[in-house]
Amino acid sequence: MSNLIPPHGGKGLTCCLLEGDELKSEKKKAGSLKKVTLTPRAKGDLIMIGIGGFSPLTGFMNRADWKNVCDNFQLSDGTFWPVPVTLDASEEEAGGIKAGDEIALYDPENDEIMGTMRVAEKHEMTDADKKFECEKVFMGEGTPTPEEFWKVAKDDHPGVQMVMAQKKYNLAGPVKVLSEGEYPTEFAGIYMRPEESRRIFDEKGWSEIAALQLRNPMHRSHEYLCKIAVEVCDGVYIHSLVGNLKPGDIPADVRVKCIDALVKNYFVEKNVVQGGYPLDMRYAGPREGLLHATFRQNYGCSRMIIGRDHAGVGDFYGMFEAQTIFDKIPVSDDPGKNLLCRPLKIDWTFYCHKCDGMASLRTCPHGKSDRVLLSGTMLRKMLSEGGDLPDHFGRDEVVAILREYYEGLTEKVEIKLHGAATGDKK
Repeated sequence: MSNLIPPHGGKGLTCCLLEGDELKSEKKKAGSLKKVTLTPRAKGDLIMIGIGGFSPLTGFMNRADWKNVCDNFQLSDGTFWPVPVTLDASEEEAGGIKAGDEIALYDPENDEIMGTMRVAEKHEMTDADKKFECEKVFMGEGTPTPEEFWKVAKDDHPGVQMVMAQKKYNLAGPVKVLSEGEYPTEFAGIYMRPEESRRIFDEKGWSEIAALQLRNPMHRSHEYLCKIAVEVCDGVYIHSLVGNLKPGDIPADVRVKCIDALVKNYFVEKNVVQGGYPLDMRYAGPREGLLHATFRQNYGCSRMIIGRDHAGVGDFYGMFEAQTIFDKIPVSDDPGKNLLCRPLKIDWTFYCHKCDGMASLRTCPHGKSDRVLLSGTMLRKMLSEGGDLPDHFGRDEVVAILREYYEGLTEKVEIKLHGAATGDKK
């Protein structure tokens, strides 16, 4: 019998990924259905619905669920859910589609039908609807008014830009998932379904597992967060986003190499499991922290490591707003409908020269000049310009991997510029 936390929603893992004869039959039928193009975000959401990562969801949300999630952090039936999971379609694609119709969900990047959906509802998303979603999901507590939020968000918040660029209609309904796309092959050994991580945790005899969310290369602060969690839990699940990020972010394969180097050289390997999941970042800060905890519960994790500015972007959120939001979410009388994965709240961590080790704002009495503080943006700028990183920011093995990646980018740019100058288009 498993000692792991149950999946979210009280219904077990709700998996919509088809296999065997059922898969063959649905693929054959899908070829004759009207196609609706998946955005990268919707593709990742579809895969997560397929593998049970978004349990208890079995399809894309209708308008009532969408609005209740935005307003109240709950589906219409009272189940906790922090961010909308919707499928947008253009006027041309949605034309003629009505409730009861079946459609094919198409990934143009890989020229593949990823799934099918029986449409339960079609509704228009006006600009006012999109702005409502943005203000509810992306606006931090420190923003005084929606007007102040929009002054900056319309140009500088990638999550807001993503929502405002959505097509005219939302289509809702249950799905059948036909493919996990490129993830099982491109990230073999890293990409995992919830049933796989749960099996590994059970085999290890773990019951208390903390998840570390990663979208950037793993540096000393991430390492320290993991080691704190290892001390208080049975183990840590280093769970990397392998979907899309914003331009300029470091790609998933490079980040995976960095994690491999750290786990091999600086951890007791039996206490760490590494995995990957197929979502795009929404950059929703506190709300996204809640989403991270929700689907980590499905992967078998009872704790979600929440540090400084979790899932944030720019200065849109308070430093620890993603921690305090866990104390404000609604609670249902039905335990199965509540979020059971709890935050492991850890202060801002860094290397302190005077402390001669890793520390946090709670443990270090020294000043900024004694601390190694470097944001992801600063890191990327320094590496891309060939600059030296501060001592103790990252392990040598990790820095070497990142330098190799940026040197490769520089070489590609030089080749491209040389080709343009000489007229060579190869």
